[in-house]
Amino acid sequence: METLILNSFKDAIKHWYIPLLVGLFFVIVGIVAFTSPAGSLLALSILFSLSFLFGGLAEMIFSISNRHQMENWGWSLAFGIITFIVGILLLINPALSISVLAFYIGFIILFRSVAAISFALDIKRNGIKNWGGLLAFGILGAVFSFILIWNPVFAGMSVVILIALNFLFAGLFSIYFSLQLRKLHKS
Repeated sequence: METLILNSFKDAIKHWYIPLLVGLFFVIVGIVAFTSPAGSLLALSILFSLSFLFGGLAEMIFSISNRHQMENWGWSLAFGIITFIVGILLLINPALSISVLAFYIGFIILFRSVAAISFALDIKRNGIKNWGGLLAFGILGAVFSFILIWNPVFAGMSVVILIALNFLFAGLFSIYFSLQLRKLHKS
């Protein structure tokens, strides 16, 4: 039974590079937000919108292309759809207030962090080493998303910094996860 699960998981990782691309994009968005916090929140809103559109689309493609190999591919598809819809909503109205933007981003990062924790535990159940780093990134993302949701009206740049941290942790998780998938794919 365990061999069947591992074979199914190995088949599902043929597109291991998609989470890597999403992760790199999210890390870049986080770095841009850190390096120009005094920049216009409107410009950051558009940048975040595009990152959610790209991330959601990539997750949908990844989950659909692996639907026959992954048992829980529907969760990945759902997260991709939610991320994509939030990107559209933010792109349609880029002048949303920072508190609404913070809530949107906080909840999306919370969902992604819960998924990250779930993926880490799935990897552990399948006997794959190095699952602890994935779990740590998921937990850190959840902590920062709770902070963002709990008090989205932080004055000025603290919201931008929290949003940047959320993107950074979500991106680092995706990169680390894809590298673990790549290792499994090669073995």
